[in-house]
Amino acid sequence: MNNYTFLIINPGSTSTKISIFENDIETMTETIRHSSEKINSYKEIYDQFDFRKDLIMDVLKNKNIDLSTFTAIIARGGNMKPVVGGTYEVNEEMLNDLKIGVMGQHASNLGGGLAYSIASELGLKAYVVDPVVVDEFEPLARISGTPLIPRKSKDHPLNQRAVAREAAKEMGGKYDDFNFIIAHLGGGISVGTHKRGRMIDVNNALDGDGPMSPERCGAIPFGGVIDLCYSGEYTKKELRKKLVGCGGLVGYLGTNDAREVIKRIKEGDEYSKLIYEAMAYQISKEIGASSAVLKGDVDAILLTGGLAYDSILMDWIKDRVEFIAPVKVFPGEHEMKALACGVLRVLDNKEKLQMSK
Repeated sequence: MNNYTFLIINPGSTSTKISIFENDIETMTETIRHSSEKINSYKEIYDQFDFRKDLIMDVLKNKNIDLSTFTAIIARGGNMKPVVGGTYEVNEEMLNDLKIGVMGQHASNLGGGLAYSIASELGLKAYVVDPVVVDEFEPLARISGTPLIPRKSKDHPLNQRAVAREAAKEMGGKYDDFNFIIAHLGGGISVGTHKRGRMIDVNNALDGDGPMSPERCGAIPFGGVIDLCYSGEYTKKELRKKLVGCGGLVGYLGTNDAREVIKRIKEGDEYSKLIYEAMAYQISKEIGASSAVLKGDVDAILLTGGLAYDSILMDWIKDRVEFIAPVKVFPGEHEMKALACGVLRVLDNKEKLQMSK
């Protein structure tokens, strides 16, 4: 194996996380927090570009990082055109798609541009790995119930596929040897159906599909949504924020912090327990639906993301789904290492570089 040094960039809604990896070993990490007031002062996502880039460069300068040691710059991929899973080199067409938000606006859209800008100044290449729009749906999964709104794949493929590889290794095989159901449990929640190395179905975690989450309402009766749209009480932007950002736990309990909810439950708050358990109930239903997609041929159910640290939530889900297949828990997000490993596999000729459309 050759020795490589990667700068990894992962833009989030109110933070920008950067890491340095020597091959697959993280040697430095920093999470730059952004106040809501600062973020909200920008009209569009891409208006934050210079602000975020300057902060990244300041951290590298303050830590005396020698930029000439970098092999490549890697970022979390955003809402570009749908692609199959894998590693992609950032190009002008991708940058344009990310800027206009061809599949929607999200902070992750900044990643490719930030990586490309820094890489260009250093004479390097920039990459994204398993962007949020990985789409490997089988035809049946695209049908929603109306031709006006086809089902789309917008979720957490980077972390889901990283955990799938880890679980497959533990089970003595490779990702494409197994059928997995993988639930990414964070501010947004996605439950992916993975069939022999392809994510053939998943709920659209961003646009109101699947279980509710700490910040998102998930699937709700559309009649009520239509009534809200025509109530005159909300603009389009305000209503979207109500459902995506202020839905789920935030809407019911006023917080997206599971630790706060658990504290309330332990203090005897029955309403908090009801809402939190309802989220586990909905996640379990989505896992059950995924098992039907695989006709019951499920090798393991994998639970990951920040909420996977909570044993209460994990026990509620396990109690409902362990009859389907063994449940394995991989707490936390594995995105930074997954980004490094994706490019590492390409540079070591273990995986081909994908070509975006």
